[in-house]
Amino acid sequence: MRHSITSVTRSASAGDLPEKVFDQSLSEDAALEKLGYEQELKRSFGLFGMIGFSFSIVTCWTALGGVLIVGVESGGAPVMIYGWIGVCLVALAVAYSMAEMCSAYPVAGGQYSWVAILAPQKWARGLSYVCGWFMVIGILAMGAVNNFIGSNFILGMAQLTHPDTYTIERWHVSLLAYLFAFGACASNIFLPHLLDKISRGILLWNIASFFVVIITILATNDHKQPAHFVFSDFQNFTGFGNSYTAVLGILQSAFGMCCYDAPAHMTEEMKDARKSAPKAIVYSVYIGAFTGLVFLISACFCIGDIDTVATTPTGTPLIQIFFDSTGSRGGSCALASLITVIVIFCANSLMAEGGRAVWAFARDGGLPFSSILKKVEKKRQVPVYAILFTMVVQMAFNSIYFGTVTGFTTVISIATEGFYVSYAIPLLARILSRITNSYTHLPGPYSLGRYGLILNIVGFLYLMFAVVIFNLPTLSPVTSENMNYTCAAIGAIMLIAAVTWILTGRKHFSGPEGGKIMDARHGEGTVLEGMPDRSSVAPEVQEEKKA
Repeated sequence: MRHSITSVTRSASAGDLPEKVFDQSLSEDAALEKLGYEQELKRSFGLFGMIGFSFSIVTCWTALGGVLIVGVESGGAPVMIYGWIGVCLVALAVAYSMAEMCSAYPVAGGQYSWVAILAPQKWARGLSYVCGWFMVIGILAMGAVNNFIGSNFILGMAQLTHPDTYTIERWHVSLLAYLFAFGACASNIFLPHLLDKISRGILLWNIASFFVVIITILATNDHKQPAHFVFSDFQNFTGFGNSYTAVLGILQSAFGMCCYDAPAHMTEEMKDARKSAPKAIVYSVYIGAFTGLVFLISACFCIGDIDTVATTPTGTPLIQIFFDSTGSRGGSCALASLITVIVIFCANSLMAEGGRAVWAFARDGGLPFSSILKKVEKKRQVPVYAILFTMVVQMAFNSIYFGTVTGFTTVISIATEGFYVSYAIPLLARILSRITNSYTHLPGPYSLGRYGLILNIVGFLYLMFAVVIFNLPTLSPVTSENMNYTCAAIGAIMLIAAVTWILTGRKHFSGPEGGKIMDARHGEGTVLEGMPDRSSVAPEVQEEKKA
């Protein structure tokens, strides 16, 4: 249900307005009502639980291990390590920028809601809609990638223990990925009250597993690679030139450092969200950067024969590294099992994040069948239909692997590009607001001050560079089997978005409070250009929103 704002306290000075719109003494529910939304979800998350939730998704060291094949083939250890350091530095610029916006406007819509509020008036609605679609697709595709990774680890362990009798088939991976999606969906619908406790527990499991894995492979490996292999020897299995290959290698790091917007989509289930959510965003990046770097260096020292690792029959280079280090199939499976548990709970968290993102976007009329997807099951206070939709789309992405050997890499690219475009648009909105003199200081307790614009620009330039490389072919010669179909997939998604806009979005899509709060700096009660005012919405739609 949406609420209308009867009055907004105004000041003679435009610079003072944001503080009046969101006074720090407001409760979380009151702040949410200022944006035009009713509190429908239960606030159960604290700071520690949200850091655990966010890091269970970011969990850089396991994400890097899951897509290690990308780095091994595209530059090897030096590209993985130096690329990771560079990506983490610029990712912090993005994380700090998003933390500032999240602190000011803690709403489950996250990126697209910030764009609707902060972009210049004439572009706000269109940019918000595009951002929302990329955000939703990125989150849903990332869930599918995580399901792929979990499937690869389980099947890789099966192949390692039965090398003569079992061969991994693509359909095995897809079917097991379906099971991951189904299990996460069931957990989110029937056990939502345990999500905070699960998040706290998995954070401890994650950190403990990190130390167990690192210490074990370093202690048991008696044939470590020399330092020059780790820090200077370039490896190229792509068929392209070295410069191009080095650029491709960044995809692994870009994927590993992603998804740190997760707390933004859970703000309506957090206590003290304006302070805790920004901290969770930034802390998860710092923890991920450290664990990811230590993991990459350790794994690269313990890599055995590079050709064997790149072409391992387990389909998972990290399992091969475990086996090369320990010399034990049982020990390798034990280490891989630690990561598999993390991946299982990551699937649960990504299902929760995806469900909330779909629900929030549907609540603003941004998706087909929004009237259904925006519904919240009252007893458990869970958006059941949005979660079911998330599961179905994840499974659809997992089905790509049936048709192409590069399906895994393609879904990685779709997921990462979806996230990165949705990260870039809010930063662009802040930059454009400077250019058009519509810039306002954000009212939240988490402020970047004079460093805000610099961080916005650095983050935006990195994100745009990354978006380009996600669409490049990864193997040469390029064939129909190994082609990177990210462009085609993104094109199909945007075609669906365009059709949805024409049929329903242009009439019904609206950001926070139909544009009133987002245009507070232009005049009391003013509705943004092109934004459907509640009074102009068809009576049957108004009745639907009241229901």
